[in-house]
Amino acid sequence: MSPQQQQPKLPIPGVSNLIAVGSGKGGVGKTTVSVNLAIALSRMGYRVGLMDADVYGPNVPLMMGTNQTPTAVGERIQPLEKYGIKLMSMGFLSPGDKPLVWRGPMLHSVIQQFLRGVDWGELDYLVIDLPPGTGDVQLSLIQTAPVTGAVIVTTPSDVSLEDARKAVRMFEQVRVPLLGIVENMSYLQCPHCDERIDVFSSGGGRRTATEMGVHFLGVLPLDPVVRVGGDTGSPVALAGPTDVRAKGFYEIAEQVVQNAQAAAAEQGPTMTISE
Repeated sequence: MSPQQQQPKLPIPGVSNLIAVGSGKGGVGKTTVSVNLAIALSRMGYRVGLMDADVYGPNVPLMMGTNQTPTAVGERIQPLEKYGIKLMSMGFLSPGDKPLVWRGPMLHSVIQQFLRGVDWGELDYLVIDLPPGTGDVQLSLIQTAPVTGAVIVTTPSDVSLEDARKAVRMFEQVRVPLLGIVENMSYLQCPHCDERIDVFSSGGGRRTATEMGVHFLGVLPLDPVVRVGGDTGSPVALAGPTDVRAKGFYEIAEQVVQNAQAAAAEQGPTMTISE
């Protein structure tokens, strides 16, 4: 049995819920959803952390508009904080464009360090932005931490949906509750004629959720303003739930909370660990 399999699923001290955000493939806007979901949860009054587990392609620092170097107190890493959200990312520790060439055991070590070596404090939700696919990072997280539930991000295209179904099956096989599927880049609203353009087809996320018996969390459009917000470190969810471009993220956040509470109730109470 491998070391990853031997470790018990011990709760993260002070963290009530772990929300994993994954996708079957890259390029579907998973980090955009993670970042804006975290901001929406924070603006709804919850204590929130955001852990960037995409070690090879950490985009959280850019999207959250900060790339400082974390400090340590004793043996505990102090997370950075932006917009009221506690942050940790490999991008803070290895900034720039130098690639990381790591094998599975090293990935396992850094994920465990981010989970248990960071002083997260008291959090209602720790949103974990996973790398795309179903590889070592996902297994390291699932096998060692009690994940409350997972959110799968896809576009409505058949190629994306094929991989999204694999991600759903992976979480089902390891008995992690599925909080729902998000259909991102669902359509483009033409700014000139207001016509809706289905760039990547339409309705695939909802159809897949229905076929697989998974909650459908909603659709998000392909919107240049959302892209600009991510590129400039000012995510669109900062505009609040009444903003026409941000409200979709808040509606998804409300459903995530509802489904996470139901999943946590089904899983039963977890043991409390003191610092």
